[in-house]
This record gives sequence, C-alpha cells and structure tokens, in this order.
Amino acid sequence: MTLRGQPVEERTVIPSGRPVTVSVGIADDPYIAADEIDTVALVLRSGDEVLAAVNTVLEPEHRREADALAREVAAALRSGEIEPTAGALERYADRIPDVR
Repeated sequence: MTLRGQPVEERTVIPSGRPVTVSVGIADDPYIAADEIDTVALVLRSGDEVLAAVNTVLEPEHRREADALAREVAAALRSGEIEPTAGALERYADRIPDVR
C-alpha cells in the first residue's frame, strides 16, 4: 500500500490542550490529478484549520517511513518539544526516518 490510497494520520493533544492531527500523505493540488503527484506533505491540522504544512523528501511508496514520521512528530508536539509551525517541521521533513 502506498500513500496514494490514504494518508497516515496520528492524533495528539499539544500542551495548550489543543487537539492536533499529524497527516503524512500526497500533497493536495487542485490543478494536478492526484495520480500524477509524487510530493508527500507533512500537515498539521486542528479541526478544519491547517496549522502548518511542509513538503517532505518521502516518496509515495514510503508508507512505513510515513508512519514513523507521523508518530515522531506527534510525540514531539505532545511533549512541547516543538511548536505546530512549518519552521519546526522542517527538520523532520528533510530526512527519511529509519524504520529498521
């Protein structure tokens, strides 16, 4: 299974008490057909509000790595180690998590 079928999602609550969903999946672009997009995005949402979004170095076939990335970011948010901002997500988006 690839990320094309469904994004990976992890839900958490940040120290302020706000619920956040960490999503790793194919970037949404209304001008390009979904099956033609290879960009994998890391997105933070609270309800319908997008808090932050960055493109990652992951490929659509990196399902296990996306799972690991979502868990890692959710844990960092939950602990207060990072804020729900694009700047804070960059260090996670620029590498492929080790899933060995």
